[in-house]
Amino acid sequence: MNALIKKFPRGIPALGLKPIDVVDIRNSKFWNDERVGAFWLQFDLFDQVNYGFENTTITKVNGFDENPTSSLIEIHGRIPSLIHKGSYFSQGRVWIVQLNSTGESFSDFQNFRFVLKLKVIMEYRNNKRYLKIYELNPFVNMDRWVFWLDNFFESNTDLTIAINQVFNLHWVEFWNELEPTNLKIFASVFRDIFEDVFKKVSYDDMFLPVPKEFAVND
Repeated sequence: MNALIKKFPRGIPALGLKPIDVVDIRNSKFWNDERVGAFWLQFDLFDQVNYGFENTTITKVNGFDENPTSSLIEIHGRIPSLIHKGSYFSQGRVWIVQLNSTGESFSDFQNFRFVLKLKVIMEYRNNKRYLKIYELNPFVNMDRWVFWLDNFFESNTDLTIAINQVFNLHWVEFWNELEPTNLKIFASVFRDIFEDVFKKVSYDDMFLPVPKEFAVND
């Protein structure tokens, strides 16, 4: 895995491996409060991309055995800096201040560590076995989340800067609040990376043949 990541950051179309140096992300509704009360926020992300997957180091893999459907597949890894860029649209109310803004968003997940837990089923095509993901759950940790929104208060640059500073000072609290949404986004990104590979490359062709001297006879 590490050899493929380092040697082919722009992917291998024949194997279904998509480019990982720039990874497109589906549009998402990041925050979706009801429009009631003194504080509510609706926040959409679009035209999103990730940078940094090409610097991934896979640290541990479990479950890719003779019958991968009988156990949980786990993939552990780390990325020094995972950058997330795109655009946002927000509407809301913060006390007496109305929000209605569009701008650029930026995130840097520093020293990003992940564990992917996959459950798969087996499909058979052309007398070969192919994996299909039916469940993928990511678990992530990081040293810091740097976040910035341009133009959050369209007519007040000072207030935009102040809000961004508050966010970055208290990023752990914001992460805890937004973790479920973030994990859904990460799950879709990782799933998109793996699904095409599993669809195009049979499970039997993913591994080198076992040399005869190491073969085990039942």
